[in-house]
Amino acid sequence: MHIRIYSFPPFADKNSDKLILGSIPGEESLRQQKYYAHPRNMFWKIIGTIFDFDPAMPYENRVRKLIENRIALWDTVHHCHRPGSMDSNIKQEEPNDFETFFKEHPAIKKVVFNGQTAHRLFMKHTRMMKLPDLEFHVMPSTSPANAAVSFAAKVEAWRKIKLPGQLMRDR
Repeated sequence: MHIRIYSFPPFADKNSDKLILGSIPGEESLRQQKYYAHPRNMFWKIIGTIFDFDPAMPYENRVRKLIENRIALWDTVHHCHRPGSMDSNIKQEEPNDFETFFKEHPAIKKVVFNGQTAHRLFMKHTRMMKLPDLEFHVMPSTSPANAAVSFAAKVEAWRKIKLPGQLMRDR
């Protein structure tokens, strides 16, 4: 029997104009109750490189750096069954409440997906929802399972988070 796991609440404020969405926290993140806590996950190293901050600084400071850069952070899945940490094992997922989230954060115009699974699940579960007009960008996953893409290539792709107007519309 698989254990039901739950995502964390979002980090966002009224100035957030970009939202980074993962799928759902892995085992190490759940254990530590911190986004992207696995030591081999490149998320904080990539974001620190792009926004010029130390990815080893305390977690609360890293989150504050996201907020200062108008970035919200959340997951696509609210809860699911999943043994281990692999996205491919996600079963019986229920999405987060995006209708409410976007109503409460109207400045968000760009959604950046941390990998294909986050994007696929978001599209699957929001097709019938009334959402604002949004830009979508699917980035290479920062997960250690995505070792085929180099750190440099991931940083280059993720730099789009800072650029306006590079749209990917597939809704």
